[in-house]
Amino acid sequence: MTNLPYTREHEIFRKSVQKFLEIEAAPYFNEWEENKCIPKSFWKKLGEQGYLCPWVDEKYGGLGTDFYYSVILYEEFEKIGSGMSGIGLHSDIVIPYIDSFANEEQKQRWLPLCLNGDSISAIAMTEPGAGSDLAAIKTTARKDGDKYIINGEKTFITNGYTADLVIVVCKTDPHANPPHKGISLFVVEEGTPGFTKGAKLNKIGQHANDTCELIFDNVRVSKDNLLGEEGKGFYYLMQKLQQERLLCALGGIVSAEEMLKMTVSYTTQRSAFGKSISQFQNTQFELAEMATEIKIGRTFVDDLIVKHVNGQNVVTEVSMAKWWVTDLAKKTASRCMQLHGGYGYMEEYEIARKYRDLAVTSIYAGTNEIMKVIIAKNMGL
Repeated sequence: MTNLPYTREHEIFRKSVQKFLEIEAAPYFNEWEENKCIPKSFWKKLGEQGYLCPWVDEKYGGLGTDFYYSVILYEEFEKIGSGMSGIGLHSDIVIPYIDSFANEEQKQRWLPLCLNGDSISAIAMTEPGAGSDLAAIKTTARKDGDKYIINGEKTFITNGYTADLVIVVCKTDPHANPPHKGISLFVVEEGTPGFTKGAKLNKIGQHANDTCELIFDNVRVSKDNLLGEEGKGFYYLMQKLQQERLLCALGGIVSAEEMLKMTVSYTTQRSAFGKSISQFQNTQFELAEMATEIKIGRTFVDDLIVKHVNGQNVVTEVSMAKWWVTDLAKKTASRCMQLHGGYGYMEEYEIARKYRDLAVTSIYAGTNEIMKVIIAKNMGL
């Protein structure tokens, strides 16, 4: 049960999203998992309904809503499956960079297409040799007259295979000291000569969420593809990580709630030794403990969402929530699978997919170990 200050309009919006997903997503999700990709036709349907970036200003085709609408969408996508998270990444992680740092001409060029579903976006930070240490990236963007020449490789890029535009994190000054001062952001569009995509990566979970490598071989882009100011890329990234990690925590708590719900239902219906599994004290204790921890997590996440909407700096608390809630979700998946017994290990039971899908949540958007580094640093340690 959420504690967020939803209005009647929010609740009407949620019901419309649920009905839409029940018809347009739920029946096809297993197929999307098998294809390791959500079809672009579904993105177009999202755009037609106003379910992509609803917070963007109306002059670009958005609805001008508050962040709570994004929270509702993220929650409802997560209930269908964690493989839907690429849509939330597009709407609430990638596009905010364009909205905040692009000039007016760039906004007019990119935002309408990203809202109507014609353009799917991705952000390319991670490289084969650089993950959490963002300042160690090797991809370069060398200025050449009124253009930049980009060379390098990115990997584990969510939406990478279907992306029509990618925000690429590059080194424009490889000799900057400290190194993060030489980082800039560029928007590279599909079809640009030298920009190629690798095959879809074979992940253990979140299969519908397409992920691939991106290769940049002397990719020439106009200076008009520079996002914001040269050398400010690292600072732009730091500004947006609070929302990204908050959404990770939100996804984790929704998954935990869904797993608890399905496990309560299963243990109530499944019998052993002449009574339902839910009547055994061990089962009751397990479910009671999980319900308590999940309630604590939901209370914490909801409080941070409200503070985030109000413009407060909650980087430390969001770092706490990101690691604690995603670890909680992974632990909950293991406990719920155990209560499902042998059936929990079968692919036709949703708990099996949840178990696989949640494994990566302690890794992406900054590993949980990095979250603890941030917390310790902000404690003055």
